[in-house]
Amino acid sequence: MAEFQVNNILLSPVGPQAQAAQAGQQVASVSFAQALAAAQEEENGVRFSRHALERLADRHVRLDSGEMQKLGRAVAQAAGHGLRDSLVLLDGLAFIVDVPGKTVVTAMPVGEQADHVFTNIDGAVIV
Repeated sequence: MAEFQVNNILLSPVGPQAQAAQAGQQVASVSFAQALAAAQEEENGVRFSRHALERLADRHVRLDSGEMQKLGRAVAQAAGHGLRDSLVLLDGLAFIVDVPGKTVVTAMPVGEQADHVFTNIDGAVIV
């Protein structure tokens, strides 16, 4: 639609607002896991990839706020040492973390890794 001018004020015609409908649909499509990850990220700055959330759910692992704070401090410590991809060992759990993105890429109980070898990391933080 064309814009028009009234009293030297440029006006756009009024029409349906498709953006409002799309925004409502986006809110409805957020899963609980995504909402939880967003809330945890706000709390301590660390977020979880979809893969990591699935691995934690599959293994029935839940992190309390104390563990989340420890994980956040470990990621900050790794960042302070210039690490990019780090292994964080915390309370019997192993987390592979993209340090610059503050994102947990995957997570597992320590004994679950069959050969106890972690590749493609440049450092480790043991909490």
